[in-house]
Amino acid sequence: MASQDKLILYTNHRCPWAHRAHIALEELKIPFSEVIIDLDVPRTAEYLAVNPRGLVPALSINGEVIIESGIVAQFLADKYPSHLVPASDAPGGALQRARIALFVDAYQSKVTTPLFGLYRSKSVEEEEEIVQKAVAGLVKEVEPLLADAAPFFGGSDKLTLAEVLTASFAIRTKSLTEAGVYPKSLWTALEAQAPNYIKWVHAVSAHPSVTSIYDEEAIVEGTKARIAKLKAAA
Repeated sequence: MASQDKLILYTNHRCPWAHRAHIALEELKIPFSEVIIDLDVPRTAEYLAVNPRGLVPALSINGEVIIESGIVAQFLADKYPSHLVPASDAPGGALQRARIALFVDAYQSKVTTPLFGLYRSKSVEEEEEIVQKAVAGLVKEVEPLLADAAPFFGGSDKLTLAEVLTASFAIRTKSLTEAGVYPKSLWTALEAQAPNYIKWVHAVSAHPSVTSIYDEEAIVEGTKARIAKLKAAA
């Protein structure tokens, strides 16, 4: 039983990768305690003893530590069977897992990674090139995979592992674009070219498991400050 396991999540609520673990835990309704790691200062020796990489999240379960957000989320989904993902030996389970993996890979490689380029862009022209690349990648590879979203991946009316692994980035993109941190042209293009995605991201961004730790104002202001710092140092 989940209640018999002692889970400690080492996290930071501003981090989209750590947010993945929170979404999984909230959706699975698993009790856990958390330790907040300050990402603005060098990691302490105590935390490096937990996770030598110094990153968040790290999950301690009965004294065993698991690191890296994708691995943590997959572990939770496998250990506590639920609606998030079918077992690999369930009818259609292996195929659905492959579909989820492809969706996550497409979203991260074609959308999230290109948009990180906005943090160091040096001109409006460069920003627009980044936006166009991200939109093109999303329209080509992500939009078709959401054709049957209802409103979540694969025709599901509940969150799936696909959302666990992408929602933290999707909600940030929506917030940062609406706040003008990312170019408004990003959302204008998506609304025109990616109706499946727009429907999906609105559903994802309103879901309680996604919003439970999400402080939109703090994320927006923190991202503005980070971008300003990176560009000043360039």
